[in-house]
Amino acid sequence: MRFENKVCLVTGGTSGIGKATCVQFAAEGATVIAVGRHDDEGAETVKLIEQNGGKAMFVKADIGFADQIENCVKTVLDKFGKIDVVVNNAAMMTFKPIVELSIEEWDGLMNVNLKSVFLFCKHVLPQMKNGAIVNISSVHGHQTTPNVLPYAASKGGMEAFTRGLSLEYPASQARFNCVAPGAVDTPMLWSNPNVKSGKEKIEGAIGKPENLAAAICFLASDEAAYINGTTLVVDGGRLDIL
Repeated sequence: MRFENKVCLVTGGTSGIGKATCVQFAAEGATVIAVGRHDDEGAETVKLIEQNGGKAMFVKADIGFADQIENCVKTVLDKFGKIDVVVNNAAMMTFKPIVELSIEEWDGLMNVNLKSVFLFCKHVLPQMKNGAIVNISSVHGHQTTPNVLPYAASKGGMEAFTRGLSLEYPASQARFNCVAPGAVDTPMLWSNPNVKSGKEKIEGAIGKPENLAAAICFLASDEAAYINGTTLVVDGGRLDIL
């Protein structure tokens, strides 16, 4: 199996794309670390994986806080001695015009969506060898809509950060790539007030979390050894439609 004897950490690993990615990693032999904020969701994800013969652990952490990220990484390294793959998947959105957005709301989003990516890389990279980091961006990093600009900016920043990392570190230590989903059938999509009100029309196909998990796991695998510093758009053709 592609991830046998590997430890794979997924933020936002208890819901949506992150949960599907945890399930696929486990099915392919990985020991999975699902990072999330809610004990009940974490327990459910671990139970699902273990019922199917996989190995998983839940680490409770709010990745909006630097100390909780550091403690999360330390917990995993103390238990397993390594982290082979990191998927920076957790994210949040705001739905206000910029002039109505508070500084606290901006900072809170950037802490979760972008600063956490920096911090997980900072704490994990020193011990990585032949590792992979897959950062989950968005089509909003390429073509966005009104009232979600902080989210779009964080995803554009994530892609630039990922390209830079691929130049700073040799691929023998780690490869760095992004996946940019379009509309995916997750709680995050359906809780979007613009979608619920019909103000934002979903163009193109709506993907399944498993569609994204397949792309993420491929980029994290040795089969993708020649792919580094790029973004794979997985959106059912949405960017061509808009």
